[in-house]
Amino acid sequence: MAQKPSIPKGTRDFSPEEVLRRNYIINTLRTNFELFGFQPIETPSFENSSTLMGKYGDEGDRLIFKILNSGDYLNKIDDAVYTAKDSTKLTAEISEKALRYDLTVPFARYVVQHQNEIEFPFKRYQIQPVWRADRPQKGRFREFFQCDADAVGSDSLLQEVAFVQLYDAVFTDLGLKGTTVKMNNRKILSGLAEAIGAADKLIDFTVALDKLDKIGEEGVVKEMLAKGISEEAITRVKPIFNVGGNFAEKLNLLKDLLADSQVGKEGIEELAYINEKIEALGLATVTLDLDVTLARGLNYYTGAIFEVAAPEGVKMGSIGGGGRYDDLTGIFGLKNMSGVGISFGLDRIYLVLEELGLFPEQAIKGTKLLFINFGEAESLYCLKAVKSLREAGITSELYPDAAKMKKQMSHADKRNIQFVVLAGTQEMEEGVYTLKNMKTGDQTRVDLNGLIKALA
Repeated sequence: MAQKPSIPKGTRDFSPEEVLRRNYIINTLRTNFELFGFQPIETPSFENSSTLMGKYGDEGDRLIFKILNSGDYLNKIDDAVYTAKDSTKLTAEISEKALRYDLTVPFARYVVQHQNEIEFPFKRYQIQPVWRADRPQKGRFREFFQCDADAVGSDSLLQEVAFVQLYDAVFTDLGLKGTTVKMNNRKILSGLAEAIGAADKLIDFTVALDKLDKIGEEGVVKEMLAKGISEEAITRVKPIFNVGGNFAEKLNLLKDLLADSQVGKEGIEELAYINEKIEALGLATVTLDLDVTLARGLNYYTGAIFEVAAPEGVKMGSIGGGGRYDDLTGIFGLKNMSGVGISFGLDRIYLVLEELGLFPEQAIKGTKLLFINFGEAESLYCLKAVKSLREAGITSELYPDAAKMKKQMSHADKRNIQFVVLAGTQEMEEGVYTLKNMKTGDQTRVDLNGLIKALA
């Protein structure tokens, strides 16, 4: 008995309707990326392992899918390495390539490799799949698309302003109201760690702080204590656990906490600059908020940090994020190349739009018109019309077989095709077509020009 076919956990097949809806989101992104001056690039689905490993921290390294070397990959392995069963050493010997974990590190590699061909500042966008050996759950897959936009070669904070506007433009076009762009700054996190005398425990401090919305204040305090941060230090930073108010009011609280931290004050100044510009320019749909507990991407973000939250009431993780990296290309030898970038979570945005019923009907542009097939002569008559309709940009097709009328009409109904054309001997003699609206049941007889006009 043949084995029932299946796909790996964390991957999906997409139906025609799902692909059309995904394309609706991608086309909205692409239109806005280009409207903001970003240029498209693509990079290989897999990179040399040396390009990816060590760039995402220990946890990220564990989630990278490794590709086995071609041929007899065990033949050249030292017996001692094989017998020791040290997966880290063994993997390095049998795998030289890996599927990309994100688009950011490959982009950094691209910039360094093509630096003599690129005109800086360089603004690129990239829409391609990435892979992570993560535990699958709602909104989290092992294979998924990332939709990134980055600007490198400029340290101007106007880039951050533009990215907030880009988020606003995209979510406005998608009709997704109520999204929140949360911002923080790595310098503020460094300042807070410095202010409480835990500068050497920045990562431990921020990782715990980032879990505030998941494990609560008590859980964060417990984790900080376990990492060796003193009760006195935690007491000094506690005001940020429940900070409220608007962007400017939160900045004022930070000014008091970080009065003695130079790096912290720099972070405040940067965020204040961005907020002032956004307030002057205005946003259509998105809300800009300061989240002092936001600590994503600390392995490479050096300034602004972004994370986008779905509208309230939608149970979904972040649907976008990014930040400023002052020396990401430095990992490949190109120093002092400042950049900032953001990412849109295509799959999660899809789930949010689906949950809220925000996909417009025109997002699913399937076949608009089906010609019923009555036989050889009739089908040729219809095919001539199909050709003219397609030249006019109207999606149409002829049912391939002269099957029973009921079967052909059922086919149109199941595929959600709104119109059908019936053209038999009488229509051919008169040079007309009987156009039927499947939704209303209305029928009308029109010539070819009338047919095009009715469907255009």
